[in-house]
Amino acid sequence: MRNCYGNKKEYFINRELSWLEFNHRVLEEAKDKSNPLFERLKFLSIVSSNLDEFFMIRVASLKDQVNANYIKTDSSGLTPMEQLDLIENRVRRMVYEQYNTYNRSFIPQMKKNGVSLVDKNDLTNEERKYLEQYFIDVIFPVLTPMAVDSSRPFPIILGKTLNIAMNIKNDKNISDSVFAIVQVPSVLPRLKQLPVEKREERRYVLLEEIIIMFVEKLFLGYDVVSPFCFRITRNADLTIDEEEAEDLLKEIEKTLKKRKTGAAIRLEIDSKMDDKLVQILKKSMEVQEGEIYKINGPIDLTFLNAFMFFDGYDNLKYPVHNPRTPEDLIDKNDIYEVIQRKDIMLFHPFESFHPVVEFINRAANDPKVLSIKQTLYRVSGDSPIIKSLKKAAGRGKQVTVLVEVKARFDEENNIQWAKQLEKAGCHVVYGLVGLKTHCKITLVVRMESHGVKRYVHLSTGNYNDITAKFYTDIGVFTCRESFGEDATSLFNMLTGCSDVPNMRSFCLAPYNLKSTILSLIKNEAENARLGKMSKIVIKMNALVDTDIIKELYDASLVGVQIELIIRGICCLKPGVDGLSENIRVRSIVGRFLEHTRVLYFYNDGEEKVYLTSADLMPRNLYRRVELMFGVEDTSLKSRLVKMLHVILADNVKARLMNSEGIYKKIDRRGKKIVNSQNYFIENDLLE
Repeated sequence: MRNCYGNKKEYFINRELSWLEFNHRVLEEAKDKSNPLFERLKFLSIVSSNLDEFFMIRVASLKDQVNANYIKTDSSGLTPMEQLDLIENRVRRMVYEQYNTYNRSFIPQMKKNGVSLVDKNDLTNEERKYLEQYFIDVIFPVLTPMAVDSSRPFPIILGKTLNIAMNIKNDKNISDSVFAIVQVPSVLPRLKQLPVEKREERRYVLLEEIIIMFVEKLFLGYDVVSPFCFRITRNADLTIDEEEAEDLLKEIEKTLKKRKTGAAIRLEIDSKMDDKLVQILKKSMEVQEGEIYKINGPIDLTFLNAFMFFDGYDNLKYPVHNPRTPEDLIDKNDIYEVIQRKDIMLFHPFESFHPVVEFINRAANDPKVLSIKQTLYRVSGDSPIIKSLKKAAGRGKQVTVLVEVKARFDEENNIQWAKQLEKAGCHVVYGLVGLKTHCKITLVVRMESHGVKRYVHLSTGNYNDITAKFYTDIGVFTCRESFGEDATSLFNMLTGCSDVPNMRSFCLAPYNLKSTILSLIKNEAENARLGKMSKIVIKMNALVDTDIIKELYDASLVGVQIELIIRGICCLKPGVDGLSENIRVRSIVGRFLEHTRVLYFYNDGEEKVYLTSADLMPRNLYRRVELMFGVEDTSLKSRLVKMLHVILADNVKARLMNSEGIYKKIDRRGKKIVNSQNYFIENDLLE
């Protein structure tokens, strides 16, 4: 049946444009007045940080393809150059909307709530004196003025740093001017609070505004002309030759240094910047006109997230959420005893991440525990899990940790953790050549009265106690024999030279995970052909893989009802006549980052539910070690099915995608209002 549409480009959405639509949904949350003001500021900040990474990786990769004269089209029929043109157009519209929201909505609303971002022209004389002293005492010693002339070449401007460009003129020779740059120091707070008499009013000035006000103190004997801010984004899509590298850690550390000085791919400038300055920057940075973005406001709005950490604004934030202890673990002192009786599921951040931390900590202290094996992809800055692993090694236990040192933008952090763990006596390995280890698994081996027993924790998310507070993820504890055996085989494969093992409960990428999913989809399609009820529900962060999309199209054509809950990129087009009428795609963007990865198949009434660390993207299915497992406990399975039902009923934070890839809020007139995340805050899935 697939031949009826073949590889027609009109049946696939470009992944980059789909991602930009996801970022626009984040922007819509910033504009949503039902969200508390400071939460909206955070969403606007996330839009900026998301775009930074998008340019550093995705746009950079496309530019590399263009420079290499690569003209092959993607599944949507677009060449790299065509994609760049469409991206530029979409980003410009998005940035305009972002700053329009900031200037016309946020600034007035913040002032209405007693918070003002003050322009240098609106300062009182007392405030100017206060800031001048702050500049002299704190800022001035940190600054480094850099003039550009025949003896001083144009400096290397590091990626993502905020800088001030200006011309300076000597009092004695006003005909000639010199170009100069001052970097805004990231070691100082971007926001400086002004002293105020009224407690209910707080006034803040941006650091760059203070520097511009007093920048002439850096250039004695010169007049400063037209100082304006700019920011460069550089190519951070690093390539590491793992096979040739004698020492992977040293190779990554060496490559990381190139990230801040890679090729310039975007130049953000103050919209009022003098054209002469623009031309100097354009030439020196080697950027094209289409890579220059004029910003009508403060460059880099990520500083807005700082308001979330200011005291005294609780009324402008979501109510504090305290994750509950899972019912199975309430008043239980020994987590291992509980796991012996039944599998345990944790639904973060609605349920606490503490049992995961305690699972590792108890293993470190338990004299019966012989060994601990764990994969780490992204961990927090002061990880209690790392501390427990080091403690366990210090107490003579066999501790093996697979640290993924190629986790993008966490490489440096993970390298430091790896060195600390090795120093503490842990066996640290870095996975398989050419593959990132993205699966989340812990294996604890314990000597008990009846012999050795294996306890396993599996998760859709990272072992990160910080992100567990605002990412939605599912974790499962079990001591099922098949899971323990598969976990042992997996670690043997990752740390030794073992062939890919035959597993009873696990499916692994890049080996049989994708083929298993394709088989499950085909099974639902076959049931539909036989006139049986058939249904698929898939919740993912992204759906890109064309083979899986085609299989879903085939299933839709024979009547399988398919519900896709895809937070971010979705290259599948739902609701296309003669192709995907039976497929619905929705995205949830809300208070917490949707991160759970769940697959449900009706399976002729014998329902199957799977959890996985993998998104349905080529990078996950081919270039990462990922893990998928079936949920065998019937009570856990019913809880996950209920979770999916609640999410599918969401009509507050859900948006439905149409056949053109555009997302719209759900019309809830006459319907019961359902905000799935709020439901999970207030209700246990056991209820």
